[in-house]
Amino acid sequence: MAEFSWEIRSPLERALVAGPYGAHDDAGVSLTEIRNFDLVQVMTRRGKAAEMATAANGHFGVAAPEAPKAVQTADATLIWSGPDQIFVLSKGGKHGMDALAPVFSGAASLSDQSHARVLISISGAKARMMLAKLSSIDLHAEAFPIGAAAATSMDHTSVTLWRGNDRTDGQAVFNVLVFATFAESLWQTMLDSVAEYGIEIGHSEEF
Repeated sequence: MAEFSWEIRSPLERALVAGPYGAHDDAGVSLTEIRNFDLVQVMTRRGKAAEMATAANGHFGVAAPEAPKAVQTADATLIWSGPDQIFVLSKGGKHGMDALAPVFSGAASLSDQSHARVLISISGAKARMMLAKLSSIDLHAEAFPIGAAAATSMDHTSVTLWRGNDRTDGQAVFNVLVFATFAESLWQTMLDSVAEYGIEIGHSEEF
């Protein structure tokens, strides 16, 4: 019997073309796809919230977010994804399904979302203006500081949105997780919404 294996490809492989796009002035927005990450959704079982919180604190050394926030550790990001649910974003398998299964045994159910979601990083002076066209979230620095997160929609597409650490030039960085099946459509919508500001599309980066 012939051996067969799937070749892993990004849903944005055809749509993402690195380089400038839109207005020819200085790019107001930078868009980059982040690849090769581990993403596990942790869903607390009924009546096990305290047990789940204890397990998360013991494993990561920080409290899992219980409100719309993203908490960074040395090698993972814990992102609120709904009531009693978080995403664990990491790389290298240290916090993948196999590693987390014994940690949360009995306290939470796990779902590997590593190849089911696309991660897009958005930054630049016009990033908030671009996002305001697609989302109803107030992204002003005072309303949406570093570490803020939301389970929301962009152009009628469900996403998880959070603000990461600022770039070295002080510009805010926003991260978007979107289902792989909707990623190309949302990417094209992003390009259309920001063309007037000018975009720098980055090569896909490793997480």
